[in-house]
Amino acid sequence: MPNALSKSGKKNPTLTIATRGSTLALWQANWVKNNILKQNSEITVEILTVTTAGDRNQQQPLSEIGGKGLFVKELENALLDGRADLAVHSMKDVTGFLPEGLEISVIAARDDPGDAWISPKHGTFHKFPKGAVVGTSSLRRTAFLKHHRPGIKVHSLRGNVPTRLGKLDQGEVDAIILAVAGLKRINLETRITEVLPMEWMLPAIGQGVIGIETRVGDEETLRCIHHIHDAATHDCLLAERSLLTELEGNCQIPLAGYCINKGDELHLQAALCDPDGKSMLRYEAQAQPHNAVSLGKHVAEWMLNNGGDEILHKSRAAIT
Repeated sequence: MPNALSKSGKKNPTLTIATRGSTLALWQANWVKNNILKQNSEITVEILTVTTAGDRNQQQPLSEIGGKGLFVKELENALLDGRADLAVHSMKDVTGFLPEGLEISVIAARDDPGDAWISPKHGTFHKFPKGAVVGTSSLRRTAFLKHHRPGIKVHSLRGNVPTRLGKLDQGEVDAIILAVAGLKRINLETRITEVLPMEWMLPAIGQGVIGIETRVGDEETLRCIHHIHDAATHDCLLAERSLLTELEGNCQIPLAGYCINKGDELHLQAALCDPDGKSMLRYEAQAQPHNAVSLGKHVAEWMLNNGGDEILHKSRAAIT
């Protein structure tokens, strides 16, 4: 952890947070910063804004240019080369594989994991007319929409939250889907028309969760952030990300996963849908928290043995 001179001339420890520059990412980084300072008022916390490949390329669908990992690679490089001490992520953007020497060391308590349907013109999802256009960059949302409403059109829509809302308001699309947690964090929840039911729009793995990535063995930084950690959410994320790692193969796939703790028992739901929306697998299993990783692997194995292999092959063929 580097040092900075205080007004008195004494050296104070300094923590540097790497983050993307979007409104939501900056909100999350500042939320972490404020929580660090509440417990460590003697240190200085700085924010390093990094432009990622996913931010630079706003035209192509994410699946065509490398998937959601494009939003974290440059932040991880800042950790590896020492420009930053921690990186703050929306956990739904973090792939199942991390670079050697880095770890997700702190998981904050989960906010609302749901998907928000926003359509001021047409209202709720069930009132949405055949042939109208939904904008989303998510393979999961696209596949699930096609599965439940094959008559609607889905167009790729990139950009941060305000940009997507602006495109909706300008009439480029008739509806968009965004994470409820993100809208709430930046005070845009009044834009939500309805929250889509989990019975058919299961969330992305890690949706609603803020995670902090650090260098392995950086105990000095960890001491400053460990109080943000939520053990119950961490257990659930272990199960979800174990499922992701087993199925993902470092590629973006139409996978959903959501784990909750019921009476000290983890319940992991998962859904996998082919890109055309024609077939979907759903499965749920339970385990004790200390078996979270095994739970994710079990659910992944069930899916692979019950048609998931074919869906994954079709998904990967569609984006290559």
